[in-house]
Amino acid sequence: MKDNNLKNKSGEVCIEVQGLWKIFGKKADEILYSGLRSGSKDSILEKTGCVMAVRDVSFNVHRGEFFVIMGLSGSGKSTLIRLLLRLIETTAGTMHINGQDICRYNNDQLINFRRHTTSMVFQHFGLFPHRSVIDNVAYGLKVRNVPKEERYAKAQEAIETVGLKGWEQYMPSALSGGMQQRVGLARALTTEPEILLMDEPFSGLDPLIRREMQDELIELQDKVQKTIVFVTHDLHEALKMGDRIAIMRDGEIIQIGVPEDVISQPADDYVREFVQDASPAKVFTASRIMNQPDALLYEWQGPKAALHVLSTAKEEHAFMVGRNRQFLGLVTIKRLRDLIQRQGGSLKEAFEPNPPTTNPETILEDLFPLAAEADYPIAVVDDQGRFMGEIQIGSIFENMIQDKGAGTDE
Repeated sequence: MKDNNLKNKSGEVCIEVQGLWKIFGKKADEILYSGLRSGSKDSILEKTGCVMAVRDVSFNVHRGEFFVIMGLSGSGKSTLIRLLLRLIETTAGTMHINGQDICRYNNDQLINFRRHTTSMVFQHFGLFPHRSVIDNVAYGLKVRNVPKEERYAKAQEAIETVGLKGWEQYMPSALSGGMQQRVGLARALTTEPEILLMDEPFSGLDPLIRREMQDELIELQDKVQKTIVFVTHDLHEALKMGDRIAIMRDGEIIQIGVPEDVISQPADDYVREFVQDASPAKVFTASRIMNQPDALLYEWQGPKAALHVLSTAKEEHAFMVGRNRQFLGLVTIKRLRDLIQRQGGSLKEAFEPNPPTTNPETILEDLFPLAAEADYPIAVVDDQGRFMGEIQIGSIFENMIQDKGAGTDE
């Protein structure tokens, strides 16, 4: 399940962008150091013939983060990702990667940066049509002068990682669009870059193949933990993929936040309109709607003490935990009374079999099947097996309605 929180990400900043500008046209400097800089994109184009592509953009990307830049056509998102690789030069501003200002790199430093630190995955694959799959994948290592045997071994490993084993000797023309994009991704991974830059890599694919590629990239990121900057115009793709999302309009970043915040707390009317059709069920997580139970039992309690806890709280059931809140199970008052009647000694004898549980990062949409079959609240349990809270079945639907409304108030 995709983790939409930064708590599990490194706190270390990998990419730091400050005051970045890109103005296309001969009068770029004149615009930058005059009152024109605050004008609208259309007015600047009309008065000067220059295009304001990126306007005073600042943001950080943490190491291992999946950072999504999204916006409509003309918002500046693709220009921004090209600036990060210096495929185009900035008009003003700084870009620090691993603490180094890449705007100051000379040609040799820039080549080394592109070959070793970053890899780019393009929208239209960018494959060499006259090279086989394995030759395409190994190309980045070839330009590094890596020995043939080593580069083909690494290329083979990347090909298998993206699910293309058996297609090594085929030419790109023999592959489907989704397979070609896998080749592009394998080529990027072969050089073992620290940072992946992805410019609308799935936008040219059919919807079904696109969803499959999204799922595969999420699973792949769980394994490789790269720093990914991913550009898209598709809101649902951004909500599904991103740890955080930066929404752009007319060259500016309007809002940066985790998917839940973008949906529930839009920064302005533009973002609110942008996200109004987004389904909270695809974004909001179990941790957002869980509560602490009124009664909680502990493994060292005796049956009569447990019965007293349930009776006082007027509850028919309660979850039981061990030390450090390790989740153990669900005890019902009926089973507990039967246990006391037959003079049993362990609360585990009063467990309800197979109580429903979920991970805190599970999205509401994935809770629906569990909720439909559950007779009891759903226990939220983290990766270490610790009990975090419970979700009442009715609250899944109640919170969806409330959160949807919260995003459209005002």
